[in-house]
Order: sequence, then structure tokens, then C-alpha cells
Amino acid sequence: MFSWVKQEQGGRNKEGEMYQTVTEGLQTLYTKKLLPLEETYLFHDFHSPALEGADFQSKPMVLLVGQYSTGKTTFIRYLLEQDFPGMRIGPEPTTDGFIAVMHGETEGVVPGNALVVDPKKPFRKLNAFGNSFLNRFICSQMPNQVLQSISIIDTPGILSGEKQRISRGYDFAEVLRWFGERVDRIILLFDAHKLDISDEFSEAIKAFKGQDDKIRVVLNKADQVDTQQLMRVYGALMWSLGKVINTPEVVRVYLGSFWAKPLQNTENRRLFEAESQDLFRDIQSLPRNAALRKLNDLIKRARLAKVHAYIISYLKKEMPSLFGREKKKEELIMRLPEIYITLQREHHISPGDFPNVTKMQDMLQHYDFSKFPSLKMKLIESVDKMLATKIAVLMAMIREEESKLPPAMVSGGAFEGSEDGPFGRGYGEGISAGADADDWIVSRDKHRYDEIFYTLMPVNGKITGVNAKKEMMNSRLPNTVLGKIWKLADCDQDGMLDDEEFALAQHLIQIKLEGYELPNELPNHLVPPAHRKNPTADALYNHTED
Repeated sequence: MFSWVKQEQGGRNKEGEMYQTVTEGLQTLYTKKLLPLEETYLFHDFHSPALEGADFQSKPMVLLVGQYSTGKTTFIRYLLEQDFPGMRIGPEPTTDGFIAVMHGETEGVVPGNALVVDPKKPFRKLNAFGNSFLNRFICSQMPNQVLQSISIIDTPGILSGEKQRISRGYDFAEVLRWFGERVDRIILLFDAHKLDISDEFSEAIKAFKGQDDKIRVVLNKADQVDTQQLMRVYGALMWSLGKVINTPEVVRVYLGSFWAKPLQNTENRRLFEAESQDLFRDIQSLPRNAALRKLNDLIKRARLAKVHAYIISYLKKEMPSLFGREKKKEELIMRLPEIYITLQREHHISPGDFPNVTKMQDMLQHYDFSKFPSLKMKLIESVDKMLATKIAVLMAMIREEESKLPPAMVSGGAFEGSEDGPFGRGYGEGISAGADADDWIVSRDKHRYDEIFYTLMPVNGKITGVNAKKEMMNSRLPNTVLGKIWKLADCDQDGMLDDEEFALAQHLIQIKLEGYELPNELPNHLVPPAHRKNPTADALYNHTED
């Protein structure tokens, strides 16, 4: 049982609070400390609806966004390795609504209007977007091992050309922003033949402003172009993204072909496999980092709520008591950028914590400033105390929970068995080459290494470190790498190398030159036969010397 503040006798802290889990702690902190500030200063009207219990207790969510026919629905099918209810795949815009693919004991579809009244689902606040949206929103439930750990949100294909001028009947960008604030990962999918970013796609990406750490980019169907074309496509994609995502950091882009069909171009097979494994590991880590992500989002929300309170109370303070209110309101809205600078200096707030000034000006037009509440420092101090002390102890709780529980990982579907067996990443390559062979793999090239060995003037069958260094330096590898190779190859640690140890050193150098990593300990299958602790096993690794 955990407690994140100093406990009094009887197992409870001064405020009578005691939490079993981090999730319970986050929910209580929000309800008691942050929610009063948000309600007082109309935060929910200006920025984001109030959080509910389901928002804290829900599984990690992955949001897929992309133009039509880039493979969003197929990507979900690839991860789950089975069809899900409501799935439609085709070259035209087939997915015309939002589909929340979640775990359920039986297969079925829950319509949007029923979904937003379910207290166990984190979608109740989507009710604000009206029937036009809810008629295009469903929850697809099915028993699937992958969905026991994460939920996946499929979105309508983003339109381009004349099609994007047709109204969807709801604010598409605002719906994406709502999901962006609550999901754990945002995946933007691009087609190797469809790199243009339409106006609607640009607005969709801008809706994720402030969620840059969640965004990953997938260049799908990369097997449909050859290596030279792929380089050009990758460069064009990065250039297009640079104009929309205004961050100095480069967005992580994963290349591959995410469907269970043969590759059209196999020359980049190894690259695609490495990229898909990297993406899988990123998705698999989401359950393990879910509590940390929710804590991070709560901190961001608290900082924005504080700034919003300062803005609203400042506008209230500047309003006249009787006459000229409308004129003063127009003046304050015009001066909002200056007010931001004033508040930054007065309260030592970073400019990045302030909301978009243009959007704020538009929303303020509909409010009577004289009815805004004045600044209540008690509410501000309560949030400051939460950020300064209680969040830090919740961080410690997260680490404590991680140490006591096995790491939560996504399993099943495409994640199952991808690292094991002969088709696992790196199997039979680099340092693992020869692991299942009957002979010592180094012996296959030992006759070449022996020729070099005997030119280095061995004494009693061994060469000194000085002579070995001269030859090993010819590889042009850094001294740190050569030093590690020496430690691995010098099996008896006598500071000298015999013919087998020297051959092993040359083999390890070749592995490193081919781009593979070196192990911290020498695997059993690479130990020279003469240095094995079990002499009876040498019969399997006999080699003939020329």
C-alpha cells in the first residue's frame, strides 16, 4: 500500500488521503486540487472538458491519422491479425467515421450515442460535438490479446482536392484535438505515392500542437518503390512535414509495408524489418509508460489552467464598474498580446504556457468580462502546492509500482513471436551467426587469419599485445571498440593471443565492420575450442589446420 505524503499514525496523511495506485492518486489530485480552479475560471468552456474517472483508468490509446487509402485500417488489421467489426478496406475513402477498436468479451458494435453515455468508456465528453459526429462514431469490440493492453482509434481518411471542400457536418480538427489530448500515441500514416499534405491534413496536424512528443510518422507501402525512389520519397516527406510541424526536432519516421502480403521490392527487406521492430517496441512500451503519460498530461493541464485563471482575472480587474464596458472589452481583446507579455513578467510564466492568442480573442468575444471572477490566490496556491510537492511523490510511486510489478507489454497479434525463432530480428546474423552450427564458425576463415598470425612473430604459439595492436589498428576502428574486442578475444586473460584467440579477434572486427553490435560477454558458440571448459564438447568443433 502506497502513500505519497507523510503519514500520521493510523496510516493516513494530514489530509486523510491514502492511495492504492498512481491512477487513484492522479484522479483524486485532479478532483480536489485542479478541478475547482478550472470550474471557477470557465476553463472547460475555453479549452478542454473536465476529466472523468474513465479518462484516468482507460487503457493506452493509439490514434491513426492519414489521407484515404494510406492503409490505416489495414495497419490495424495487421496488428490484430484478424478482422474487426465495422472494418471496411478499399482504395477509395471507405472509413467515413471514427472507430474505437477496443477489447470486449464478445464481438459487436456500439453506436456513438450509446457510447457517450457509458461511464466506463472515456468518450462521454464527445457528446458536445453533436449528432452529426456521433452518427459517424462507433466502438468496435472484440476479444483480442492486443486489445487487452491498448485501444486503437481509426479515423476517416483525410480528403484532398475538391473533396476537402465538402463539409463533414462537425468540426473535424476539434475532434482530433480532443483525441490528441487523451491518447498515448498519434501515428500519421503516409503512402509512398501520396505525400502531398492537403489543407485538411495540415489543419489536422496543427490540431495536435502541444502533443509533439506523442507523434510518430509511418511511411507505408514503401516496398512499392526501389531504393533510389525511396530516398527521394523520404526526403520529400521530411520537407513536407517540416512546413507543417514547426519543431526543431526531426519527427521519427518509420519505413515499411504494414500488411501481411509479399514485398514487391525485396532489396530493402532488412531495413523494413528493422523499422517495423522499432515501431512495435514503441507501441509495446505504451502500457508501461501509461501512468507517466497521464501524469505528464495532468501537469500540462495544470499549467494551462493557471495561466487561464491569470488571464480571466486580469480582464475582470481592467473592466470599469459602470460605463463603457463594451468599448473597454474591445480594447482588452485587441491588447491581448500585450496582456500576455504583462502576465509573463508579473508571474514569471513561460510564453509557451499561454494559449493561442488568436483563438482566445475569438472566444472572448462571446463573454461578459464584468461577470468573470477575480483572482483567488487560494486556488492558485493549491495548484502550485500540487505541482511542487505531490506530483514529485507520485513520480516516486510510479517507480515503486514499476519495481514491484512485471513490465506491462503489448502481446499477441503481430507482436507475438516476432523476436523469437529463426525469423526474429538479427537471428543468424552478426554475433549470433553460427549459434546453431556444428562447427566453430571462426574456423571457416581461420586459414586466412593464420597467415596473418604467423607474420606477427609468435613466441611459443602466442603474439604479444603490441604486435596484435598493429594488425588490429588496420581496421580503423576506434580504440574503445578495439579494446572491447581484445577483452572478448583474450579468453585466458594472459595479455597475449594464441592462433584461435587471434582468429576470434579478427572475426569480431569483421562483425563490427559489417555494422553489427558487439556483446558484453562472449557467446558460448564463439569461445575457441581450446579454451572451452567442457573438453568433451570439442569433438563438435574440431577444425583442420592447413
